[in-house]
Amino acid sequence: MITSLQNERVKLAHALQNQTKARRKEGKIALEGARLIRDACEQGHVPDFLFHTAKADAGLFEFLQARRYTLLPVSDEVMRHISDTEAPSGIVGVFPMPQPTLPDHPQRVLILDSIRDPGNLGTILRTAAAAGVQAVLLSPTCVDPYNPKALRGGMGAHFRIPVVAQNWQDIAAYAQALNIYLADGEGDVAYHDADWSRAWALIIGSEAHGAGSEARQLAHARITIPMEAQSESLNAAAAAAVILFHAVHAR
Repeated sequence: MITSLQNERVKLAHALQNQTKARRKEGKIALEGARLIRDACEQGHVPDFLFHTAKADAGLFEFLQARRYTLLPVSDEVMRHISDTEAPSGIVGVFPMPQPTLPDHPQRVLILDSIRDPGNLGTILRTAAAAGVQAVLLSPTCVDPYNPKALRGGMGAHFRIPVVAQNWQDIAAYAQALNIYLADGEGDVAYHDADWSRAWALIIGSEAHGAGSEARQLAHARITIPMEAQSESLNAAAAAAVILFHAVHAR
């Protein structure tokens, strides 16, 4: 059993849980909890190793043992040290960072601009996967999608749809054949009156400041969600859910 917080693998897992620069430098991510780890493995991602305590889900433990993955027992103190939650589930895995491939001729694309809250980002990715979005592009000012809170909010969406961070030049090139809508509280067209019959991309911007100039230049039209009761706006995750499910159904 590993009991030292100075163990090199323990220090790596702790850094991956807490530092974007560590994830980028090492090319690895940390996944915590039975749902995330099982989702990743079922989608073909193989862990470098997994830490566990007696609290680990028994069904998941058998699943991992059957695949002969490296399972390392640790003390409760070590698990608390590397966990990103107040009540650790008893299992944390270190995985290579996913290298998703974008589809060549997408019909449904989500572009996120300056989404800074990791929980919101994760919720949006979960919604996008459920709605049938084929690719998600992140602007350079979005939060790291492999932040632990974003991973938990995504509930495995990171492993079911390609999520790729790009610069605006690459985003524009990838979306050039699409009808591009920007969700905007002051948009010109109600979302349900927009034409979703063609291949499309939807841009969702920052809740605090809206979409940036690059996103506005890229959009062909601005759409809005009509609201009552003197409501000014929905948060980014709620707006994405309303528009995405309508767009997929309409198409």
